[in-house]
Amino acid sequence: MSTPDTSRFVRLHVELVLEIGDPQALTAAALTRIATDDSMPDEEREHAGSAVGEDAAEALAYLVEPSELVGEVPGVELTQASWSSELIDYDPETVEWDLDGYDEAEGDNGDVDDGR
Repeated sequence: MSTPDTSRFVRLHVELVLEIGDPQALTAAALTRIATDDSMPDEEREHAGSAVGEDAAEALAYLVEPSELVGEVPGVELTQASWSSELIDYDPETVEWDLDGYDEAEGDNGDVDDGR
């Protein structure tokens, strides 16, 4: 499977759209996570708590751990991860959210062709 010309690294793109049904519960859970994170300096904890209280997307970002997606996958070690969240307008009926159409925009190598 692995040859000298094949990289051992894989970039996994995952896009999720989540509906927040209980913003207060989400915020409370994020504030609890922040309050119990011993690795977070007090100044950062204060800033994080303020951001989470104002924005549900920020609260979600404090609760999602990309490492948990692959933590139990045999033979795989997470090398690097980044993620972000944002509030969006979502209409599942529009072309923008047609995940089946996503494949049509891919080039021969699996990369998305953005027309440039």
